[in-house]
Amino acid sequence: MVNSIKKNEDFKMVYQQGKSYANKYLVMYVKKSESETGRIGISVSKKIGNSVVRHRIARLIRESYRLSESKFHSGWDMVVVARQGAKGRNYFEINSAMMHLAKLHRILCEGSD
Repeated sequence: MVNSIKKNEDFKMVYQQGKSYANKYLVMYVKKSESETGRIGISVSKKIGNSVVRHRIARLIRESYRLSESKFHSGWDMVVVARQGAKGRNYFEINSAMMHLAKLHRILCEGSD
């Protein structure tokens, strides 16, 4: 089970105090957390599409994180914001975008390429 960021104030903390990088499909904000485990928050705007489209993108992001959670350093809160380009993308494209941003943030464990 993936630990999620659910409270609005937690999202705001990551947005304001965290560092962000972006690529074609996603924006990732990352902030060191007080807890031992990593948490992920996912934000998909209504501008991207209807609820079916938004939920599909959120599921792809969550699944990408879930399957590669062991590759991430623990103790980080991250918020992933989907961009317009993420619409209609498949799992592999979203996963590739997630890994790219994680590398930029240097939150991937060594040797997990």
